[in-house]
Amino acid sequence: MTARTPIHQLQVATSLYDFIEQQVLPATGVPSAKFWKGFSDIVTDLAPKNIALLAERDRIQTAMDEWHSANPGPITAGESKAAAGKAMKAYRKYLSQIGYLVPEPKNAQATTANVDAELAKLAGPQLVVPILNARYALNAANARWGSLYDALYGTDAISEADGCEKGTGYNPKRGAKVIDYCRNVLDRTAPLKTGSHVGSKAYVVKAGKLVVTLANGKTTTLADAKQFVGYTGAAAAPASVLFVHNGLHLDLQINPATAIGKTDAAGVSDLIAESALSTILDLEDSVAAVDADDKVLAYANWLGILQGSLSEEVQKGGKSFTRTMNGDRHYTQPAGKGEVVLHGRSLMFVRNVGHLMTNPAITWTAADGSTREIPEGIMDAMVTVTCALVDLQKKKSHPLRNSRTGSVYIVKPKMHGPKEVAFADELFGRVEKVIGMKPSTVKLGIMDEERRTSANLKACIAAAKSRVAFINTGFLDRTGDEMHTCMMAGPVMRKGDIKNSVWLAAYEKANVVTGLQCGLRGRAQIGKGMWAMPDLMADMLKAKIGHPLAGANTAWVPSPTAATLHAMHYHQVDVPALQKQMEKAVAKQDPKQLREDTLNALLQFPVVAKDAANWSAEDKQSELDNNAQGILGYVVRWVDAGVGCSKVPDIHGVGLMEDRATLRISSQHMANWLHHGIVTEKQVKQTMERMAAVVDGQNAGDPTYTKMAGNFAKSAAYQAACDLVFKGKAQPSGYTEPLLHAWRLKVKAAA
Repeated sequence: MTARTPIHQLQVATSLYDFIEQQVLPATGVPSAKFWKGFSDIVTDLAPKNIALLAERDRIQTAMDEWHSANPGPITAGESKAAAGKAMKAYRKYLSQIGYLVPEPKNAQATTANVDAELAKLAGPQLVVPILNARYALNAANARWGSLYDALYGTDAISEADGCEKGTGYNPKRGAKVIDYCRNVLDRTAPLKTGSHVGSKAYVVKAGKLVVTLANGKTTTLADAKQFVGYTGAAAAPASVLFVHNGLHLDLQINPATAIGKTDAAGVSDLIAESALSTILDLEDSVAAVDADDKVLAYANWLGILQGSLSEEVQKGGKSFTRTMNGDRHYTQPAGKGEVVLHGRSLMFVRNVGHLMTNPAITWTAADGSTREIPEGIMDAMVTVTCALVDLQKKKSHPLRNSRTGSVYIVKPKMHGPKEVAFADELFGRVEKVIGMKPSTVKLGIMDEERRTSANLKACIAAAKSRVAFINTGFLDRTGDEMHTCMMAGPVMRKGDIKNSVWLAAYEKANVVTGLQCGLRGRAQIGKGMWAMPDLMADMLKAKIGHPLAGANTAWVPSPTAATLHAMHYHQVDVPALQKQMEKAVAKQDPKQLREDTLNALLQFPVVAKDAANWSAEDKQSELDNNAQGILGYVVRWVDAGVGCSKVPDIHGVGLMEDRATLRISSQHMANWLHHGIVTEKQVKQTMERMAAVVDGQNAGDPTYTKMAGNFAKSAAYQAACDLVFKGKAQPSGYTEPLLHAWRLKVKAAA
């Protein structure tokens, strides 16, 4: 039984109550009586509204199921263009009748103010890390700056062919390739008036200008002198030289005493790139936080990050050291007078949970006298925003400030349509009032990852127009919701084919266009999703430039190393300038026709007609194997070990950064094929059992791992994975959280 402390209408797990009383409130100065009375009132007033919004989801899904059952198959299947248009018109009319589609607001212009430059003005990578892991959180905070030398040398971004293997020691041939790559980066980002950085022999500062000695012994300066913004050390022998390009900085390190520097003609030892401009510390999809103990750890790490006190003992290379947050970076101005100070850390968001889940950490007494678990999103809002007061109360001179504009950044995921966004706006407004924070201090990141939000994105932005600091596409959750929404319409495509769907291209494009229409340029981030393969950086460098080219001023990356490499794309593409061009092009289009075309593409759900679901037996089994292995590989760590995000090998052994979004799409895919008879229950069970053995083998090196194969009746992880498939059709919006939380709580109770 959980020990609880009753206060007003709340019964708070004592561990959480003590954390708030002993750490949060003393750090922020919020009076205890005011906090708890306000918290209780918010729950009393808003929990019923939260419940009603979830009931609205169920009502709409029931209506969608009725339509798709009566009108099976894709809208465009085997029809003439005129017939397809008529079918789409009827479908859209129905969606409006049931409240799925709402009219676009006349004024959807964002009015967000006091947004830090990392989100409003600059373009660069964004990290997402589980907040339960202090080491990951610190690594992410410090990933604002990263070594391009290390990122290239240590990954497949530089080929190992022709004697350039990484090996166990330093390979000079590989190192030379890295150095050449980085000098070419400088040629592109900070070009010289004449000659090249390649083979340069010296960098010195004379009369406020950077003078570079070329490989041929001649000297030159930068083509644009304004790109040289500072240096460290002596002007005649600088220890580093700071460049700026497209708003991002590059710090050329010069130290001939180092192993690398002594081999370089100019003594250059590294090129430090401004990398992860922002980071999302995640309380949601990448964590397994199911009770008060888990939530206290998460909240404590968030508080520690904001206080600047979070630290972690790290073992590396046989040595132990304490990792803390980096301070700001200080440089001398080119003329030698004054100082340039750059933020040393990534700007931090915290991602709260969505509106769906409750949590046993706090229960409350409802109006009917029943005792219920608190809506977890309300709890997250109250605690994380209160913690953020410690950052707002810092002096401007404080070395570890997060926001310099006085804002708090919260990502709010899994909201279905504008009413749910409006509820989030109301919730954060109530929290601000209780703790004495100015209205609209809390800025929202709206995850565009549910179909009803995508179809009504302009109305969603309008519902929180004074708070919107980011909109972001998420392919996996968005696809999972697509599958659940059209569950009754027919068999969904194979997962690989969905990536080429009409709706997906329309979704990715519409997110950027809508953001620009709503005035987010210069006010907020327009973001794109994750690169899930942290070991395949060469492929990332080829593919992920598509995100800035699409007009997105941020995109998610799986590691600090990936952030440093992805930062190079924002030197190749001037995203703010591109957004300005796109904005002008969009303004020339007929908004009504643009809306028509977008919806007609966006609403083409990815199913095939029954008679077109003629995949071969081998194709069906391959799809089952891929889904089952992915589900089991992730769930076994979630349920048994409480690991919400990790690099999980896929069926081919390729490491993928998996979280609940991946799980949602795989489980919904299998549930759909089961419902429509593409595969049988027996076939799925046999596949799950066979893939359990595969996953066991992939985890054979983990001494704490408990095998699933041969232990199916007792393995909570295996049973949870099966539930996600066989009960998937009945899960709210196809979400995995209810089942995962229930099974994880059983495992924790048994332990």
